[in-house]
Amino acid sequence: MLKGYVDAYRSLDEIEYLNIAFKNADFIIKHLKTNNYKLYRNFKNGKATINGFADDYAFTIQAFISLYQATFEEKWLNEADNLLSYAIEHFYDKENGMFYYTSDIDPSLIARKMEVSDNVIPSSNSEMAKNLFLIGRYTYNNKYIEMAKKMLNNVKENTIKGGSYYANWGVLLAWFSDKTYDVSIVGEECNEIRKEFDKHFLPNVFLSGGKNEGKSPLLKDKLISNQTTIYVCQDKACKLPVNEVNKALDQIKDY
Repeated sequence: MLKGYVDAYRSLDEIEYLNIAFKNADFIIKHLKTNNYKLYRNFKNGKATINGFADDYAFTIQAFISLYQATFEEKWLNEADNLLSYAIEHFYDKENGMFYYTSDIDPSLIARKMEVSDNVIPSSNSEMAKNLFLIGRYTYNNKYIEMAKKMLNNVKENTIKGGSYYANWGVLLAWFSDKTYDVSIVGEECNEIRKEFDKHFLPNVFLSGGKNEGKSPLLKDKLISNQTTIYVCQDKACKLPVNEVNKALDQIKDY
């Protein structure tokens, strides 16, 4: 639901929908998340109950990544990264590289199952694999990217043949198979320029930015005084900075 609000704001009333997204995210942080980043999935009469399942983590992480992409506020990416670390600790099977649906602190079951195929909503594993890929890109964490690749390789044949039942895996396959770009926007007008990029369909472009460099490795040493600058990068190598979206799009085409 939170991700839906984040995506909807892009084409409708930005302030209204973004405020709703913030309220949802703040509610999760204040009432459904513990200090060690465990999530609960239910809240009633002022009390949070029921340990979160893998999809609760996967979609909350994805929503926080979307909030970062929509605002360039680093705290959302940090929240996503911390939730992902918790999920790896308590849901991840190191042997096969996939995530169990239930946590290792939940009551023991006869068998711990794993969601793999996508259905009406994506499976927890396909969404978690995409989260690993994205946070790995944003934080220069190659371990996460390798984990995402291993997950994809586990279902690669089914992804190629499985059609809609592996649609979300197909997105990840496209990211690994085709050229992808990191576009960093640094300076006071970063959000205005981001809105211009949002008008274009760029499924293989990952936006990052801020009014200053913050702590993001993608933005390090990219701030130029008194201007907002766009960097088009691939495999950590960047073209010359530009100040206009059209010029950046031309760089992407020419890469």
